[in-house]
Amino acid sequence: MSGFMGIMLGLVVLASLVLVPTIGTYVDQRQQIAALQHDVKATQDEIAELTAERERWRDESYIVAQARERLYYRRPGEVVYLVADDRPADVIEPEQRPVSGSVQETQRDWMTQFLRSVTEAGLAKTVAPG
Repeated sequence: MSGFMGIMLGLVVLASLVLVPTIGTYVDQRQQIAALQHDVKATQDEIAELTAERERWRDESYIVAQARERLYYRRPGEVVYLVADDRPADVIEPEQRPVSGSVQETQRDWMTQFLRSVTEAGLAKTVAPG
């Protein structure tokens, strides 16, 4: 191996030691730029939505419709009917189904269960999340 080849090999190693951290920094900065550009795009979309909503609120008919829908306002002389549970019966959640007319016997004594619940709650050292 000649002296020239050793010097060139040393320069290549030195150049790689100098450039590797710089390339890593460059890649990190490119990722940050991409993330910030994504944030800018999301903010621009939000601004566009808010601008469209502001334009809707400038329309008097939209304001009237929102006042009727949200606040149940009406014009003088109008009769408004509010319909409760206008959904079909199969869409109603189980908690909202009608109560059964038949009486059912429970498996446990409710008073014992109630007292156990109260004493466990009173003797608990911490509050369970829930």
